[in-house]
Amino acid sequence: MKARMLELGLLLLSAVVLAVALAALEISQGNEVTTGMLGLVGGYVAIFAVAHLVLCWRAPYADQIMLPVVAVLNAVGLTMIYRLNLGSESSPPVSGQVMWTVVGVALMVVVTVFLRDHRSLHNYSYLLGVAGLVLLALPIVWPSSTSADAKVWISVGPFSIQPGEFSKIMLLLFFAALLVNKRSLFTVAGRNVLGLQFPRLRDLGPILVVWGVALVIMAAMNDFGPALLLFGTVLGMLYMATGRASWLVVGIGLAAVGAYGVFQISDKIQDRFTNFIDPVANFDGTGYQPAQALFGLSFGGITGTGLGEGYPNMVPVAHSDYILAAIGEELGLVGLLAVLMLFVVFVSRGFAAAMQVRDSYGKLVAAGLSLTIAIQVFVVGGGISAMLPMTGLTTPFMSHGGSSLLANYILLAILLR
Repeated sequence: MKARMLELGLLLLSAVVLAVALAALEISQGNEVTTGMLGLVGGYVAIFAVAHLVLCWRAPYADQIMLPVVAVLNAVGLTMIYRLNLGSESSPPVSGQVMWTVVGVALMVVVTVFLRDHRSLHNYSYLLGVAGLVLLALPIVWPSSTSADAKVWISVGPFSIQPGEFSKIMLLLFFAALLVNKRSLFTVAGRNVLGLQFPRLRDLGPILVVWGVALVIMAAMNDFGPALLLFGTVLGMLYMATGRASWLVVGIGLAAVGAYGVFQISDKIQDRFTNFIDPVANFDGTGYQPAQALFGLSFGGITGTGLGEGYPNMVPVAHSDYILAAIGEELGLVGLLAVLMLFVVFVSRGFAAAMQVRDSYGKLVAAGLSLTIAIQVFVVGGGISAMLPMTGLTTPFMSHGGSSLLANYILLAILLR
């Protein structure tokens, strides 16, 4: 069993980050640092120690940076969820997120143990594609008890689950296999326009299918976040598989046409676009959430108000969609950039894994899974700062919610493998 000392040292550093953040938060609220908080930090250390030992055993040569980066992101997310709950009883307690963290790390361990070789996933690519489509469509036909206007949830007993988080991984695994198996279909030269080799019309079938599925998702679920994430990731994988910029031109054109069409029929998307143009104009209505997020970011400034010293609870659902806005208010631009840099490190290590693996399928899987995290963080960051319309996507490893956390820990395990 190979020792992974760099990973171990960084994991211990992430535990220090959690301990210091929680202590600072309690002191800011005038509370004493209790043994209960030490128990939470101890449990955090135990959870990631198990994950570390499993990687030493089953994946000794896996990347040693990615798990500690995720641990820090998870720790900052737990701290901010706890802080938001202190400021408002309507905000969910941190205990639920702690439970999902334990389950998420356990799932990562299970995948690491049983997935001996990433190439074995290639054999089940079409089955994964069908399962991914079924999961994606479930919220349309399965009633949910949530009050959200977007139909992305299903109810299973006392829990609400977002199956699209898991279908995202399955569909990316399927598209990676499709691009490898049918690569010649995507590289056939067509008409040359302005120096770009565009595909033949009959070769546009796969991208048109993905485009059509994305439009159906947006229309049926009244939400464009999952569709944007899926289409953008597949388009990026297609470019990486072929090296032809013409696919990007075609994809962006289709995205523009689809976005305009859905904009015409969805009041929710029209509201989000209006709020993107001028959040303050409809402050008493649908613009309240994005406007308050901008006020909070402005209030935080460069260095932030300090943990527990701001008013992030003024932003509705700050624990989920707008957790980056809460971080920006209390930790400032410096803290927000530090979080974004952690995501940059995670994504870059994912692309490094794609470069190191020898088979084409593994390259596309690692690159696709890394790209989907990059797109998600880019869209969320653009949404909270009014650089892009808000989509309702969550921040990976940080936002409150079990579905996103579990799916992203599975994604991490596949990347490590």
